[in-house]
Amino acid sequence: MGELLALVPALPLAGFLLLASGRFQGGSAAWIGVGSVALAFAVTVLLTLLADGFRDETAFVAVRLWEWLRLGGFSVSIGFHLDGLSLTLCWVITGVGALIHLYSTYYMAGDPGYSRYFAYLNLFVASMLVLVLADNLLLLYLGWEGVGLCSYLLIGFWYRNAENGYAARKAFIVTRVGDLSLALGLFLVAVQLNTLDIRTILHEAPLQWTGERQWIATLAALLLLGGAVGKSAQLPLQTWLPDAMAGPTPVSALIHAATMVTAGVYLVARMHGIYLLSPGALALVGAVGALTLLLAGTSALVQRDIKRVLAYSTVSQIGYMFLALGAGAWTAAIFHLVTHAFFKALLFLAAGTVIHCLHGEQDIDRMGGLRRTLPVSFLAFLAGGASLAALPVITAGFYSKDAILIGAWQAGGFGKLLWLAAMVGALITALYIFRLIFRVFFGAVKTPGHEHGGANMWLPLLLLGVLALAGGLTPLPLAGVFPEHGAGAQVPWIPVLSGAVSLAGLVLAWFLFHRRPARALALADEHIGLARFWYGGWGFDTFYDRVFVRPFTALARANHRDVVDSGYALVVRACRAGHAFLSSTQTGQLRWYATAMGIGAIMVLAGVRLL
Repeated sequence: MGELLALVPALPLAGFLLLASGRFQGGSAAWIGVGSVALAFAVTVLLTLLADGFRDETAFVAVRLWEWLRLGGFSVSIGFHLDGLSLTLCWVITGVGALIHLYSTYYMAGDPGYSRYFAYLNLFVASMLVLVLADNLLLLYLGWEGVGLCSYLLIGFWYRNAENGYAARKAFIVTRVGDLSLALGLFLVAVQLNTLDIRTILHEAPLQWTGERQWIATLAALLLLGGAVGKSAQLPLQTWLPDAMAGPTPVSALIHAATMVTAGVYLVARMHGIYLLSPGALALVGAVGALTLLLAGTSALVQRDIKRVLAYSTVSQIGYMFLALGAGAWTAAIFHLVTHAFFKALLFLAAGTVIHCLHGEQDIDRMGGLRRTLPVSFLAFLAGGASLAALPVITAGFYSKDAILIGAWQAGGFGKLLWLAAMVGALITALYIFRLIFRVFFGAVKTPGHEHGGANMWLPLLLLGVLALAGGLTPLPLAGVFPEHGAGAQVPWIPVLSGAVSLAGLVLAWFLFHRRPARALALADEHIGLARFWYGGWGFDTFYDRVFVRPFTALARANHRDVVDSGYALVVRACRAGHAFLSSTQTGQLRWYATAMGIGAIMVLAGVRLL
């Protein structure tokens, strides 16, 4: 099965190489782009069947392709490891990724960069698969940087627009801050344990980082967390994700649902053994998640751009996953990652259809009454929104969010505070997503539009809609991957309470944004009061602009001649002056040359005499 495992990332990578050659355009580019990821999904299904679902921690598939580097006793290989956790992520990446690729053939039809788009998309999927299948942290870091590169290329895909280029650079630079932290964490682990093999690290760290050496585990956990918050857009590095909406909408679906922003969650879950050695670092993971989900949720309440609402929603939902990780509810975090992939991909693709049918319009204040003219998009949005809001019983999001709430409650102590934050976030989530639905699909028609598109549009929406509603009933192959969590006692009142909170959010959204929209609009005016603060993402962009960006640009302008170059320029000027002096001695007069030779001979003899 090792050869099959290597095929999973190799197929989309081969698709990228074929498309990057420039020899395939139009329909052939689409076939290669969609087909390579669909084949990777088929191989993932086959591996699942052959491995019989990975029923315990001893079940896994591993393949070592070749040795990458060796330095003394330290070596790193190109190798892949498939267990229940990486298998779950492979299902999400290849399955949801294939549907997004298929949808892209509808959304990007006629774009002059059609082949280039699918090449980038294939490389994105291949990089994410390398990340989750890597059996060592260095290979994981290669995939980690690969998804960072692809996010830059795809966010700035329409590069002729300067704003798109700015958004791409912002995403690339902000995530690099986290990547530096992760790189330092890798150096620390390599120096202390003389290995980067993940299974070896998880075995050796509890043996070596105890007692007086526990600080090493804490430092390593914090450095890895720095990388995770960058890729997953959590506090304080969350500012890049809302601006990442500059790229094509299917790209947003891929980034938010199946690839990049889930990388941080995967990293913390994969290295859970280190976090269990440092309760303080683990609590910080939960605190970051709780604060982020509240900050992003309130920001989503006042956004006018349909894609920015969903972007802040992603930041908030990833916050739920970090909260679960911080509470030690590892399985619940991955469960919510899976269901979130279903309903968030569905919401973004449905939003893409709305934008496409309204000729690029993204302002929800210019939308309304679209449930009749865009029925497929409306039903898709309703299914995705209901799952995001965790409406009870009928949605996948209900089961995964309840798993997080129960896990936080059972953690006790600090976990109770995390539980409270998650409950408040549940109300806010239902409020902002149904605000969006009522504003876009109900009321008077402001911008007319008509739905068009074939099976490549409605089939991904249909399949994702089914998964958004019923995907929570599918068991995950995570038995034995994580340690047991909580006391195991049932908490039956939590699902009842959380369901009531979600329904209350729906009713409140209906009253505010459908029955009394004028007053709600006045309260949510992004130019006044608290709404203005929320609209600007709680002022983080302004803060970073004034503390980091402006001083840096001012220094760059003041140093536009570069003080370091001044030293090199002085050497150049001295050399030129010396050359000019020597040139002036070339007069062409015999008496001058004879005199110079005589003076030189006298100086040589005097020097010899003195020595």
